[in-house]
Amino acid sequence: MTGKAADAVLFFRAWLSAPLQVASVTPSGRALSSLMTSEISADTGTVIELGPGTGVFTEALLDRGVAESDLVLVEYGLEFAAKLSLRFPAARTIQMDAAQLRKVTVLPSASVGAVLSGLPLLSMPMRKVIAILEGAFSHLRQEGALYQFTYGPRCPIPRPVLDRLGLKATFVGRTFANIPPAAVYRISRRKPRPQHVWTSVPQMPDKGAT
Repeated sequence: MTGKAADAVLFFRAWLSAPLQVASVTPSGRALSSLMTSEISADTGTVIELGPGTGVFTEALLDRGVAESDLVLVEYGLEFAAKLSLRFPAARTIQMDAAQLRKVTVLPSASVGAVLSGLPLLSMPMRKVIAILEGAFSHLRQEGALYQFTYGPRCPIPRPVLDRLGLKATFVGRTFANIPPAAVYRISRRKPRPQHVWTSVPQMPDKGAT
């Protein structure tokens, strides 16, 4: 059995055992991997990947020039995590629920420039989605961004949640070459509104005064 075939079997088995925790029946394709990593380069710095599965996006990040030692792979599935540790030994693989990300020191003094999420947010309770976002942005530097893909017709993070956390969603693109077709969104912090500086208004002279 080839490596890709073995990955597909592992992915399918994981989906059968926990369909709400695995985004798809099969690993993501090359077109989606390229779209997810299109704004990332070696200059991005540390990249956290949530739910890397078999490492399809991880391989794409390496192709973009990200150093393997700059990768932090957060994977809940024990079997997936074990395989990732063997496949990417220089990366830091953490076997944990992504909702607990805020409680973890990712890397001492690391400048996290991006978070890639392969998590099925649409099937998660909103409280968990908020915890994942808060955890991700607690590690991201100010201009960093989280990249999330979805098989749905719109951003999987509702506008009220974005408003609550001071975030905005930007459509990156859609690929029909993936099965099923998928879209990618960039989630980033909103720029603070400029504060108006009110100056005193000179008082007009009283017309009745002499």
